[in-house]
Amino acid sequence: MMSSIFLQFGGAQGTNMLFMLAMIAVLVFFMIIPQRKKAKAQANFMEELKKGKKVVTSSGILGTVDKIDDKFVTLNVGNKTYLQVTKNAISQELTDAIYTKEVD
Repeated sequence: MMSSIFLQFGGAQGTNMLFMLAMIAVLVFFMIIPQRKKAKAQANFMEELKKGKKVVTSSGILGTVDKIDDKFVTLNVGNKTYLQVTKNAISQELTDAIYTKEVD
């Protein structure tokens, strides 16, 4: 019975092909799908970005959004000090980690 299954797939070559397909399925399931979800969440975060929101850049600079352009965001980092950064430099992950909702 078992040998007939191997003969249908071509013996060892068929087994290797099944193993490769399984590896590709695991790769897609554990790497590609979560990455797409993360990219979609970051895109939604960027769309919701507005003046007055506290954010963190990917390099760790804390600031409050002062102005939003097509590709750039101006951050107020304190004492009337402003930094202009690219929009994609603002990290949702770091912002969520630092500015979590406080429990009263």
